[in-house]
Amino acid sequence: MHLGNIYAALISWLSAKKDGGSWLLRIEDLDRQRCKREYADQLMDDLLWLGLKWDEGPTPAGNACGAENECAAKNERGSASQSFFQSERDSIYQKYFSALEERGLVYDCFCRRADLLAASAPHANDGTPIYAGTCRTLTPDGRERLLKERAPAKRILLPDRESLFIDGHYGQQKCNLARDCGDFILRRADHNFSYQLAVTVDDALMGVTQVARGRDLLASTHQQLFLYDALGLAAPQFYHFPLLVDKEGRRLSKRDKDIDMDYLRANFTPQKIIGKLMRLCGFLKRDEQLNLSDALELFDWERLPKRDIAVE
Repeated sequence: MHLGNIYAALISWLSAKKDGGSWLLRIEDLDRQRCKREYADQLMDDLLWLGLKWDEGPTPAGNACGAENECAAKNERGSASQSFFQSERDSIYQKYFSALEERGLVYDCFCRRADLLAASAPHANDGTPIYAGTCRTLTPDGRERLLKERAPAKRILLPDRESLFIDGHYGQQKCNLARDCGDFILRRADHNFSYQLAVTVDDALMGVTQVARGRDLLASTHQQLFLYDALGLAAPQFYHFPLLVDKEGRRLSKRDKDIDMDYLRANFTPQKIIGKLMRLCGFLKRDEQLNLSDALELFDWERLPKRDIAVE
């Protein structure tokens, strides 16, 4: 993790606790080629070092189950054991994916990445390519020919209609699903399920009632709300917050070594990091050492800025 990840975790934790809720940790390791268990263990160790304890979620490596950190994840109805690692939940995603297929909402897409990133393709405000629907109208013969060449991804068919929701921080958000989102991927050609499908299903089945995350995911909310509706699942309330950016306005990344956790843990206490983040958010006038209980007293969505926050 780096400072931007810590900031996101802190705001999410504060928002949950301010409302008297539980904080859930889920490991979103759908990309099995890139995600390793030791990365998840390091993430959990960093969170615990900061004092950000989760109420539901996986157990850190080497730790026994404790009352304040449930080891058994919920199944679809919240009783029997299931994993908080998305890489171990494929059978659940498959059930909901199949339900969408049965309704005729899923189709094969053979487009290559280069096609999707072509300069002539329409792009969303965040630069994400909007799928043009190229494979929507494939003939049966065309589909069979392409199946001999490569495995398809699976896309969902979005209607030409308006999507609207009220964000807890940024207010009313609306878009046209077909024009502004475009048909998005539910399952990749390598059979890994997509982020959009996995988080929608998991949030619903794990009883999540509030999602707090960076404003870069505002557009994704429309896609997820469509899935909630199509699958008959209850949607949570969404709160999005501004991003931490560098002096040039670029989003923080792991390439910025002076803000990664190795550097931060070697040079600062958790209280100094929490105090700095609260000051950057405008809750303090100067950097102070702050514990989580003090931060919780200061936290208020109304006082959190809407513009991105520059890290000096």
